[in-house]
Amino acid sequence: MHDPLTGAPRTAGHDLPVSPEFEVFMAGDWAPIPLPADIRPAAADFTAARRARLSARFPGERLVIPAGELKVRSNDCDHRFRPYSAYAWLTGLTGEEQAGHVLVLEPDGPHRHEAVLYVRPRSPRTDDGFYRDRRYGEFWVGRRPDLDETARMTGIRCAVIGDQADLPPGRDATADAELSAALSELRLIKDAWEVGQLQLAVDHTAAGFEDVVRALPRALAHPRGERWIEGVFGLRARAEGNGTGYETIVASGAHACVLHWTRNDGPLDARRLLLLDAGVETDSLYTADITRTLPLSGRFSPVQRQVYDLVLAAQEAGIAALRPGASFRDFHRAAMRVIAEGLTEWGVLKSPEGDFHRRYTLCSSGHMLGLDVHDCAQARAESYLDGVLAEGQVLTVEPGLYLQADDETLPDELRGIGVRIEDDLVITAEGARLMSGALPRTPDAIETWMGELIESR
Repeated sequence: MHDPLTGAPRTAGHDLPVSPEFEVFMAGDWAPIPLPADIRPAAADFTAARRARLSARFPGERLVIPAGELKVRSNDCDHRFRPYSAYAWLTGLTGEEQAGHVLVLEPDGPHRHEAVLYVRPRSPRTDDGFYRDRRYGEFWVGRRPDLDETARMTGIRCAVIGDQADLPPGRDATADAELSAALSELRLIKDAWEVGQLQLAVDHTAAGFEDVVRALPRALAHPRGERWIEGVFGLRARAEGNGTGYETIVASGAHACVLHWTRNDGPLDARRLLLLDAGVETDSLYTADITRTLPLSGRFSPVQRQVYDLVLAAQEAGIAALRPGASFRDFHRAAMRVIAEGLTEWGVLKSPEGDFHRRYTLCSSGHMLGLDVHDCAQARAESYLDGVLAEGQVLTVEPGLYLQADDETLPDELRGIGVRIEDDLVITAEGARLMSGALPRTPDAIETWMGELIESR
């Protein structure tokens, strides 16, 4: 059994051979199953303009933007596939069936390109792959569009992926730094549709946080309560969207001092805090990124509230610094100034000057947000980190304090406390709009919110 496009042998696992008679029997008497008439993804209305902007950056050059390939998880099982973000942005296609597809922008004169989408079309019933190919066969992984259907979905001329081998090489977005940077920079400013998708992701994420609070009594009783919480949020993410936009962080107690704690295998202790960093990714692949730090008892202790209040004050200072024309780094500097002054007031630091506060903060206070949780990361520094904010950019503001359990520069009562507060904002003409304002941020509001949700479950 061979792939009809590449000629390579197909992996059939422990599949038994079939008789010629069975092959003939399987090849006949199948009714047509057309896709629905309206199959254009919503983003398809915007992709031609996006491709034109990319084309203008690279006149006369052939550009190759792959969707990416399936990756083996174990033996003959693949990870769930998600297309490369730039491919999704330029085509509007976001489904798992995009694995192995390639968008090519072919020079068509000195100042424009023609888009050609190379795809693996639906398996014909004359080929046994539709029922024997475990990786791509329709009976194994579901219906995929044929060439005409894909063209109708995207407005892009389509060809079979095997035809690509004879084409001359070009700039590949996965290997060419200049092309990769351009694709990131073109996505820095979101249009109104993208902002709407991000707001949808935020709204679903807020609902997931409510689910988590309602589930806390059961999670507290489970020996791996962190994982229980991860599962509760994951249910909301899969039910409402494509899944989570990144690995959910469920960090109780001192685990909150580990920035990317994704093991999520610890118990919950009602005397401690829970740091939950999670985001729903929509079917269009735009993700939210929100963090709340919650008292597992429903009430902050005095020292927990002390730490939380300082982080909240830092976040408020960072948000106040957001406006068009401001340096991207301004909001981080504003937040860290508050943190350094607070640590000095506590006696942890001798002075707010210098960078000694970084022992307790560790990382920056935010990043761009969009199709990737750390969006536009390949953009050049002068366009992003050392650039200025502009209307339409969406970003997070997320200062934190991570007071390690073994840090002898801290008094005992502060050790093992980790607090991060993260919200998503869109830059407007006047400043910034808080997209995640449905979730409470002040200690009093959090306590009230938690009490009402747990009581109503």
